[in-house]
Amino acid sequence: MRAVYRVLAYLLALEVVVQAAAIAWAVFGLTTWIEGGGVLDKAGMESESVVFDGVTGFMVHGMNGTLIVPIFGLLFLISSFFARFPGAIAWAGAAFGLVVIQVALGIFAHSIPALGMLHGALALGLLVVALVAARKASVATAAASEPASTGSHAAPLV
Repeated sequence: MRAVYRVLAYLLALEVVVQAAAIAWAVFGLTTWIEGGGVLDKAGMESESVVFDGVTGFMVHGMNGTLIVPIFGLLFLISSFFARFPGAIAWAGAAFGLVVIQVALGIFAHSIPALGMLHGALALGLLVVALVAARKASVATAAASEPASTGSHAAPLV
């Protein structure tokens, strides 16, 4: 089960990268479109008539952030109860907590744009937590597969 834990941790980290790439694609595409004469207003945002290179990035970021990332976060937390190594539940709990906060910030930042800064900063925190958790699972797996020490140590060859 440690392998499942490790894979889910890496998938969560990968999702942070996908999220960053998607929103960057969307924003750079939007600014390029506006600089080329495009106009975006409330009516344009509510219709599906606004088309520019990168518009799909907004959709990917939104759907990924509200569906895929939370699913991976929940599966990661569940797997932590079966991974059976010190810190597994704590790291997965921290990751899941960050995912919940990320979703909330993503929703509320539409009303309070300054929350977007915290949303971006905590995404980096989630990336680090997921990578550390994956690494700890790898170390625990390697330690468990090492042969038990018999207590007798051979002298090193000089």
